Amino acid sequence: MDTEAQHTERDRSSRPSDSEQPSDAEGPEDRSRSAFGGRITDWVPGGRITVTLLVLLLFLLLLSTFVLQPFQIPSGSMERGLRIGDRVLVNKLAYRFDGRPQRGDIVVFDGTGLFGHGDYIKRVVGVGGDHVVCCDEEGRIRVNGQSVDESAFLYPGDRPSTVPFDVVVPDGTLFVLGDHRADSSDSRDHLGSPGGGMVPLDAVIGRADWIAWPFGHAGHLDRPDAYARVPDAQTVTGDASDAGAGAGAGAGAEAGAGAGAGAARAKDADG
Repeated sequence: MDTEAQHTERDRSSRPSDSEQPSDAEGPEDRSRSAFGGRITDWVPGGRITVTLLVLLLFLLLLSTFVLQPFQIPSGSMERGLRIGDRVLVNKLAYRFDGRPQRGDIVVFDGTGLFGHGDYIKRVVGVGGDHVVCCDEEGRIRVNGQSVDESAFLYPGDRPSTVPFDVVVPDGTLFVLGDHRADSSDSRDHLGSPGGGMVPLDAVIGRADWIAWPFGHAGHLDRPDAYARVPDAQTVTGDASDAGAGAGAGAGAEAGAGAGAGAARAKDADG
């Protein structure tokens, strides 16, 4: 028997196969990361599950702060579209990059110093430079001379407004109304107040784009076509703006209590 051949066969059989040899695919850096991650999960009570939940919580916090924020509707001022208890998702990036609110948008804004403390949700009826009047011969609101049919979203039985007004919206502000006009404290109620009932653009938190809850009422909040035919506003001077606000101030101050007659109203959105 060839002893040399036997030794060779034994040597070969004692060597680990390729599948048994340790892989060098994981370098020192990868092993360092794994060790670091292992130390974190060992240190945190609950281990990997707790770390995963913390990362998810951080993600949701960043999402809510900078991108999409939920709000609850506590009052009926935006019925019939938004009901008490609805949760809406507000797109905080909608106007962040050179975008501005458009007529018909539903916006959430900080009403502190304007309408009261807290956040409010209303529909944009007039933007900077717009001439907004209530009402024409048929009881409709006119924007830049164009009558607007709001029947698609107004609360059934409500008139566009029981408060007459004639205002020019200063640049950089919004004129806003609730869809449930008989149960909404909005720009009409503050025409005689500092700021004339207008909402500065920098007070706008974002645009309400979705109803997220309840599921049976969930859906996208589209901008209505009611304002599509409204022409662009003419250039407004400071004097014209002051005159327009003044024209509506008397009527608003006189009849504002009627528009908001139902005592103090709840905030229209709860942040």
